[in-house]
Amino acid sequence: MTARPLRIGVIGSGDAAPAEAGLAHAVGAALARAGAIVVCGGMGGVMRAAADGAASEGGTVVGILPGGDPGAAADAVTIPIPTGMGEARNVVVARASEAVVAIAGEWGTLSEAAFCRKFGVPVIGLACSLPDSVIDETADDAAGAAARALELAAARREVSE
Repeated sequence: MTARPLRIGVIGSGDAAPAEAGLAHAVGAALARAGAIVVCGGMGGVMRAAADGAASEGGTVVGILPGGDPGAAADAVTIPIPTGMGEARNVVVARASEAVVAIAGEWGTLSEAAFCRKFGVPVIGLACSLPDSVIDETADDAAGAAARALELAAARREVSE
């Protein structure tokens, strides 16, 4: 059987500041270079920047959309998944990811991180203010966050197989 690529979520603010968007772009690019699939909410801000970064390296991006229109996805989303679930789609983002990088974020990001904790999905914080209780570790830069997420996802997969 061919090994499937790791699925790494990138979660964060839907309206990201330029510095946050830059971090998300760099994380998405690093994940794509490593051969991972980027999973995100598929819309703007951190999600769009991570998708753009992954696409710039030829990566695949799965966008779990809150609405029912696949055309609402950010342009760089390769596979839009329209759920019609609104914010409840955050559960799907968490379940679809084998590890997550959280960048900045607000209430929606907090809910995604909380679901990750519930499901045992590791969360790496990068320039975020989420409570320590929902973050497994923090990273100092985008490359470190991506590398650590990949390591934790691979370890998690190894245990589950």
